[in-house]
Amino acid sequence: MTNIYSEIREAAEPLGIPGRALAIGAHPDDIEFGAGGTLARWAAAGCHVTMLVVTDGSKGSWDPNVDPVELADRRTAEQAEAAAALGAAEVVQLDYVDGELEYSMELRRRLCEQIRLAQPDVLLSHDPWKRYQIHPDHRATGLGATDAMVAARDPLFFPDMDVAPHRPEAMLLWAADEPDHWEPIAETFSTKLTALLCHSSQGETTMGDAQANDDARDSFEAKIRAWAERNAAGTDFGLAEAFKRLTP
Repeated sequence: MTNIYSEIREAAEPLGIPGRALAIGAHPDDIEFGAGGTLARWAAAGCHVTMLVVTDGSKGSWDPNVDPVELADRRTAEQAEAAAALGAAEVVQLDYVDGELEYSMELRRRLCEQIRLAQPDVLLSHDPWKRYQIHPDHRATGLGATDAMVAARDPLFFPDMDVAPHRPEAMLLWAADEPDHWEPIAETFSTKLTALLCHSSQGETTMGDAQANDDARDSFEAKIRAWAERNAAGTDFGLAEAFKRLTP
């Protein structure tokens, strides 16, 4: 049956290596979890990768005594290290307060501006329509990114913005509710893992305390590998990241 919605593509082969890519994540480490292997593969082939992190990560701890300012500074440093591991060209941080991000026209405008500045061939972000996505920052970021993509392409949105409109060729949403596009990451799986482990402040909260010892690290690696294997089911990739692909 032909899909009547032009924005939604049928399952397709992996994208060609884009010249430029912009990934928009709510927190430090979100991009690495969702698209780290794909971005590493593209960067190694010459793609200019920009990683945009919307919040400061200042609530990313289970320790009630941690200083949020110090945590935000640590996560900024971790993000820079992870971006270098992936081969990303630059990191942009908007520094909204972690856990307090709300969808707004200001957020749409700021993300629109970043899309126009970065001029990505491919835009990546959270799927805001994922059922039962409980983190408000993920929902707000995904919705802001998709709406900003529409604004960025059309000149009558924010006409006072001193940046030319830009239309990406594709948008990929990670952690998709209904994935229909897969990118191979077998060759860059270890790079994705290295980038994730740069976020040592998140060891307890999202990585099974992977920094504690070799057994914990191996357990975390096995979990991420199993997830990539499930993503690759039905493909010839071995390991993959899955997305919903939209046509801007």
